[in-house]
Amino acid sequence: MKPLVCWFDAVSPYAYLAFERLPDALEGLDVAVEYRPVLLGGLLKHWGQKAPVEVEPKRDWIYRQTRWLAAQQGLPFELPSPHPFSSLALLRLVLACGPNRRVVETVLRHVWAEGGDPNDPDRLAALTAALAPAQDPAGEAVKTALRRHTDEAAARGVFGVPTIEFDGELFWGLDALPMLADRLHGAAR
Repeated sequence: MKPLVCWFDAVSPYAYLAFERLPDALEGLDVAVEYRPVLLGGLLKHWGQKAPVEVEPKRDWIYRQTRWLAAQQGLPFELPSPHPFSSLALLRLVLACGPNRRVVETVLRHVWAEGGDPNDPDRLAALTAALAPAQDPAGEAVKTALRRHTDEAAARGVFGVPTIEFDGELFWGLDALPMLADRLHGAAR
């Protein structure tokens, strides 16, 4: 079984789209995916970069392209309001639950398939109740784990999300999934 690490932040529409497409890219392969939430803002700060949505023409492109990509994939897609938003509570919730595919899927769909404010207190409470975290999302252990994941990602060279790591190689973005699949099928580096 080949281990993969999927670094993601729920604030990124590309993380949602890549998550939904990942099973197709990995079809027929013997892999285990570990999902690791990170703060995109922390990665951007580490590398001295602005968030893509801070550049107006890039933000407009991202919104236009991700709507189109979701339609191409047949996925529900509703731009959350507001965007960008703080994903801190959502990432801590994922960690408090134990980041597995079901938990990550539920959180990403909460943000990108339902629209609205992902941090609305009532919606966040309902999401938390549905996921029933084993740990306190606001607890120090969870906060430390998120900081550790973000620091580790930066140390490994992760500069954006989604990024999937295999055998020390990083595959960044939705459009890197075919390249990842090719590599997993044995293509040379």
